[in-house]
Formats: sequence, C-alpha cells, structure tokens
Amino acid sequence: MKNLFKNYINTFKGLSNEVWWLAFITFINRSGTMVIPFLSLYLNKSLGFAISDVGIILSFWGLGSLVGTWLGGKLTDKIGYYKVMFGSLVLTAIFFILLQYVTSFSGFCAGIFLVMLVADIFRPAMFVALSAYSKPENKTRSVTLIRLAINLGFSAGPAIGGLIITGIGYQGLFWVDGITCFLAAILLLQVLNPKKVKVLDEVKVENPVSVYSDKAFWVFFIAMFIFGFTFMQYFSTMPLYYKDIRFLSELEIGLLMGFNGFFIFLFEMPLINWLVKTNNSKAKLFAIGLFLVSLSFLVLNLTSWFGILIVGILLMTIGEMIAFPFSNSFALERGKKGNQGEYMAMYAISFSLASIFSHNSGMQLIAKFGYEITWYVFTAFAFIGVVVLLLLIKMLQREKPI
Repeated sequence: MKNLFKNYINTFKGLSNEVWWLAFITFINRSGTMVIPFLSLYLNKSLGFAISDVGIILSFWGLGSLVGTWLGGKLTDKIGYYKVMFGSLVLTAIFFILLQYVTSFSGFCAGIFLVMLVADIFRPAMFVALSAYSKPENKTRSVTLIRLAINLGFSAGPAIGGLIITGIGYQGLFWVDGITCFLAAILLLQVLNPKKVKVLDEVKVENPVSVYSDKAFWVFFIAMFIFGFTFMQYFSTMPLYYKDIRFLSELEIGLLMGFNGFFIFLFEMPLINWLVKTNNSKAKLFAIGLFLVSLSFLVLNLTSWFGILIVGILLMTIGEMIAFPFSNSFALERGKKGNQGEYMAMYAISFSLASIFSHNSGMQLIAKFGYEITWYVFTAFAFIGVVVLLLLIKMLQREKPI
C-alpha cells in the first residue's frame, strides 16, 4: 500500500507551481458549478417547463458557450490570457447570482446565454495559460492535473448540491456558484499575476498557420463534436432518466454523478502516466475513450438491475479519462503551428457547438421515442466518431509519423 501511494504521488512530480495554482483556482470554480448537473431538473421540476422547452433553453446554453469560446480565443490572442480569465470569473459570478431571479421562458433563454457567454470566455485563456506554465514534455500530465481539479470539484459539487436542494432549495445553488467564482477571481489576482509568475513555454509564431486551413484539425474537430454531443447527455437527459425511469432522488443523483469525479480524482493521473509511456498516438487513445463512452449508453438498455447505472457511469468515466487529456494535448500541440488562442478556441468551440444541438436533440428524442431508443441513437453516433478518428489517424500517418 505504501509503494502504491508513493507511485501515485510520483505521477505528479515535475509540474510547475503555476500549474498547481491554476488547478486550485479551477477546483474552487468547479466546486461551485453545482447548478449545471441539476439545471434540467430545476427547469423541469421547479420552474415547470416542459421537457421540449428545457431542450430549447439548453440550446441557448450551448449558443452562449459557442459565442463566448470564440470571443475568448480572440481576446486571449489580443490582450492575454490573464486579463481574460480574471474578467470572465468576475462577470460569471455576477450573472450566476442574477440568474436565480429569472423565471420566464424567454428570460431564461437570454439569461443562460449571457451566463455561458461570459463563463466560457475563460476556457481558451485557461488552455493557453496551461500551455505557458508547462514544459513541453509535461503538457498531457498538466492537462490531467487540471482535469483532476475539475473532477474533484465536480465530485463534491453535485453531492453538496443535492444537500443544498434538500435543505434550502434550488436558489442556494446560484448563490454558491456566484460566490465561488468571486473567490476564484481573487485567488487568480493574488497568485498568477503575470508580473510574478514564470512562463515555461511561450509560443510566438512569426507566420502562423490559420486553424481554418488545417485539414487534419478539422477532422479532429468533427470527432470532438461527436464526443461532446454524446458526453453532454450526462448533464441533461441522464439526470432525467435517473429521476423518471430509475426513480432516484436528487441526493442519489448527486452521489452517483459525484462518483464520476471521485473515480477520476483517484485513478486518472496514474492511468494517463501509464498511457503516455505506451507511445500510442493521441488520436488512437482518443478513439478508445470515445468507444468506451458509446458503450456506457448501450449497457443501460441491457437490464433493469440498479447496478447497471454504476457500470454505465464507470464506462463513461474511463472513456472521458482517456479522451479528454489526449484530445486536449493534441490540440495544444497542433496550436503551436498558429495562434494558440485561435486553436484552443476552436477546440472548445467543438464542445460548445455540440451543446447547442446535444441537449435539445436528446430531449426531443426522449419526448418522441423514449429513453431506450435515445440511448441506441447515442451509442451509434459515438461509434461514428470512432470511425472519424480512425480516418484522422490515417491522415496523420501520411503527414508525419505518429
């Protein structure tokens, strides 16, 4: 046991102090985003919107994310990642607190659009900051550390969120979200001021290649869109499935989803450290992760046994543990050919674009065909993404050895 713990600690060695601070800030911020897993439940059960209306509102969530991510990339290349991250955190805090007072359908569409716009300006800036604070050989492990922070926060967030809903109602979630964003902004101001921190990998390209002319990246973009489209069901349709079909309470849903984050916290870094040493291409590992995510939907239709919910979320968790770090690292490497803000914005936009269609499509499919058919559809769609990644591997082999 002692050696196991020592080996686990060793997987974190060599990462810069700035990456650790960025991870801690991300943890504080993510711990507060407990509204997100319960948003579909809040809209349906508390505000009384029909499932089809919930799907439309969540499309505005995706649209705000899309616009914010694109704007974040532009601002990062223009004014720098530090100013963008700080401004995003402060504005997100204010808008999250105000969102609780919006109750009309049109008002919530506008409100969630603005919240996600200012929140996701943060994402490209954070990716570029992560690259700047990491040595080239530590990129994938640095990404993994940030994901550990996200998932540790996400592990605590839903569980605490379930307790808050049970104790004082949904309104408490919005206050906690806002306050934690303010705390993250204050910490960023103190520990990552550009006048005090050391940049380890500053990328300046004299004649940058435009992301729009990078054909291999656009094949990768399609695969990321498919991955995001299927993965995001765990934040919209899946909580409704747990509630309506499996009859779980909000607290039980929070604990089940919290298992995802806790499992990632314990096992992702050792898994990624091992996978990096296998010398498999990042595209191949991404394909394996997406395949596991596809299976996570398929197994839900196999039995009514409660344990299959744990099997499903475990498959999804291992899939995202592999897919996220290596897809992110692939985009960071590719971004060195051009403007990193632009590349990382497009990486994040693939997810934002998916969210515009994903939540609404899932809700509409459920309303028309039910959960069983919907899970088969997402299984098939995710498998198409695996095929796209196999095509990407062929393209990269022609471009250079991988």
